[in-house]
Amino acid sequence: QSCLSRQQLLAAIRQMQQLLKGQETRFSEGLRAVRSRLSTIHASLAKAAPEPPAAACPALQAPADGRKFGTKYLVDHEVHFACDPGFQLLGSSTRICQANGSWTGQEARCAEIRECSSSPCQNGGTCLEGLNHFKCLCPPQWTGTTCQYQAQTAPPTWSVTDDPAFSRQPRCAQIAQTQQCSCDPGFHMSGTASNGICQDLNECEVYRQQGGPRLCAHACVNIPGSFRCSCPAGYVLLGDGKSCEDIDECSLSQDNCTSGSTCINTGGGFQCVTPQCPPATGNVSYVKTSPFQCERNPCPMESRSCHQAPKTISFHYLPLPSKLQTPAPLFRMATAAAPGRPGPDSLRFGIAGGNERGHFVVQRSDRHTGELLLLQSLRGPRTVHVDVDMAEYLDRAFQAKHLSKITLFVSAYEF
Repeated sequence: QSCLSRQQLLAAIRQMQQLLKGQETRFSEGLRAVRSRLSTIHASLAKAAPEPPAAACPALQAPADGRKFGTKYLVDHEVHFACDPGFQLLGSSTRICQANGSWTGQEARCAEIRECSSSPCQNGGTCLEGLNHFKCLCPPQWTGTTCQYQAQTAPPTWSVTDDPAFSRQPRCAQIAQTQQCSCDPGFHMSGTASNGICQDLNECEVYRQQGGPRLCAHACVNIPGSFRCSCPAGYVLLGDGKSCEDIDECSLSQDNCTSGSTCINTGGGFQCVTPQCPPATGNVSYVKTSPFQCERNPCPMESRSCHQAPKTISFHYLPLPSKLQTPAPLFRMATAAAPGRPGPDSLRFGIAGGNERGHFVVQRSDRHTGELLLLQSLRGPRTVHVDVDMAEYLDRAFQAKHLSKITLFVSAYEF
């Protein structure tokens, strides 16, 4: 009895296997037929309606004595212009390609800044044009940036008179029945020849009022017969006696950052930062893979919103001096393919967010690199955030997006 049941069971299993094999064959043939039909429809549609070329605007040239930023002339792309030192921009600094194939704004031109056109030199002075500045050649008896002061006159009003350390007795000698008196360098004769006194000359004020070369990078302190420079807290005076250099509190372990945060050196100080991954929303969640990078957890196959979310989020912190000369490159984004896998054949860069987006532009510097440029100078102290994203495409199909969150710590000073 048991032997017969076993034979019947084996026969039934073999019958089921044959049945499944037949079903599998028919299913494969059905799939092939559907795939073939889809290919035929796709080919006929592609042939009937060729993809329209992207609308573009005429190429723009850099103005004479200036520069152009941006190489894409497609709709909604921006091109930016800036002039060389000594020239001012006339026209539009930014132009955008419109859907009708024309650019917004006016043609950019760079006009030479002519400082002497306003006749700044007084009292018969001759104006000489320089790069971004002018110089007055003054006749005898006149001095100052615009020949506004009479030379060899009474001591300047900015001399210190109430502190005895700032005055000296003159050195006098009898020469041919005439008494000749003189003062040490840094002092000015005050009063008459018979009862004169040497009064300290406040070099800091003289240079400030007469527009001479800058004596100190930060602050000038008048001392008897001379001056010295000082730097703000967080800086040290360099060997030239006038320049200030930032103290790196982080490398000198002078910071008070806790063990969960990282010290970032800034101009005149430091910041303790603790980058955080964004909280999970829907199918999108992140895990921190390094102190400054988050990576997206694997997405469900059917979740398009998850695949569109940034695959990586990186955090970057840059110290900047105040009023940095522009245009200034700040940051670069690049792509790198994983070993054994084809890299993207196209990249798109954009500014995704921040509190001062209008100050920046992103341009492609080569096939696999984008560059963030500062176009408008930033005055400190302030903290500026800008988010830059990079989207990767392969055969025009979106692959992944990477987000860089950049924080700029702008110093209160220009050094």
